[in-house]
Amino acid sequence: MTPLVPLTMFGWIPVVLAIFVRFKPRNAVTIAFISAWMFLPIVEYPLPGLPNYSKMSATCIGIFIAAFIFDQERILSFRPSIVDMPMIFWCTCPLISSLANGLGLYDGLATLLRYVFTWGFPYLIGRLYFSDLEGLREFAFGILIGGLVYVPLCLLENLISPQLHRMAYGFHQHSFAQSYRWGGWRPTVFMEHGLMVAIWLMSAFLVGFWMWMTGTVKKLINVPMVWIVGILFITFLSARSLGAWVLSFMGMGILLSAKVLKKSVLVVCLVVIPVSYMSVRATGLWDGYNLQMFVAENISYDRALSLWTRMENENIVVDKALQRPLFGWGGWGRSRVYNEEGEDITVTDGLWIIILGENGLVGLSVFTLVFLLPITLLLKRYPVRTWALPQVAPAAALSILLTLYVIDCLMNAMVNPIFTVAAGGLTGIKKVQIFQRETPSGHKAGPIKKLVTGPRFL
Repeated sequence: MTPLVPLTMFGWIPVVLAIFVRFKPRNAVTIAFISAWMFLPIVEYPLPGLPNYSKMSATCIGIFIAAFIFDQERILSFRPSIVDMPMIFWCTCPLISSLANGLGLYDGLATLLRYVFTWGFPYLIGRLYFSDLEGLREFAFGILIGGLVYVPLCLLENLISPQLHRMAYGFHQHSFAQSYRWGGWRPTVFMEHGLMVAIWLMSAFLVGFWMWMTGTVKKLINVPMVWIVGILFITFLSARSLGAWVLSFMGMGILLSAKVLKKSVLVVCLVVIPVSYMSVRATGLWDGYNLQMFVAENISYDRALSLWTRMENENIVVDKALQRPLFGWGGWGRSRVYNEEGEDITVTDGLWIIILGENGLVGLSVFTLVFLLPITLLLKRYPVRTWALPQVAPAAALSILLTLYVIDCLMNAMVNPIFTVAAGGLTGIKKVQIFQRETPSGHKAGPIKKLVTGPRFL
């Protein structure tokens, strides 16, 4: 570990303060949050009685300190509403699970605090700074720029293998054995795993694709958006993640259907996918055997074997989770299954199965609601027929990304605070009237928006 690790980790809060001095608060939050996620080291420092000090806790603490100094009115004027209850319940779930399992109040409060730092603070940042169309556009644009910044770094690691984190901070952030796939190196740059980089590049590509298709952004630094999207797509492919590839094509298909069909049916189908899977699996109604046979007969035996391993382990955890169905087994590995020698015999790849075991059906339901409620609210406030308008397009792209993230949680256990920020922003978005005026010749001019009058806290 190089001296750069403590220097960046403990020096980041002053950096955030400096960013707030230089930029407007919303711009500063976007720059600080996305920069930290992209470049700070994968390391944690234990703090007595508090969650570990990590890259995201450093960023959230820095942002809130800076906000109280430079943007206090925004903080003090914020009022939570009914739409924030899923996140409040989600952060409270570990306390209930600990008490229900006799683990004690201290254990419950400690875990609750960890959830607040991991999920609650990023969500609150989204509610405070990105709960309108302009804010969501800026955050989406930040994701796009962040993806472009990662392009040369990812292409470099395609050539030299994942070395940047080791070169800068002195250690590999994950098992190096998982870096080689399909005849080439999978970049990890400064994130925890190559899969996380793939999802990041997918997000930047999908946002850029939709901004290009809707004319929201036509050029970036004098470069046509078609070239920007093409560069992001090629880099995204180099991340070598089949799951992220499939998700990206699903996202493109859904967004294009919104532009062409102007109907919400496919959007609803996308939302139903993770809900249906978790429902039938978490209740033990489906063991997945027929899907395994289909993959073996129509795709490949290796894929079927991998799927079998994943689903068999899920079946084991589900069987134990249903012994405490409401609030799960709590922490300390109590939801896992051990053999007679006390060895852990379960492999939990998906975040959903981990949540089910630790927080039960209630926790899983609330977690799902946190990330799927935003797209439901967006559909109510902005029908699909408006999603191709430049004002709404960034919010639409972010809502689709949230749904794709929930689907990814069926396969992987990557906690990504970028999506939590987007969830906070989309959940609190206000209704805006969007209409198009007509020219004297009867042709439609550009879209115009008019804010609905009423109290605004954000």
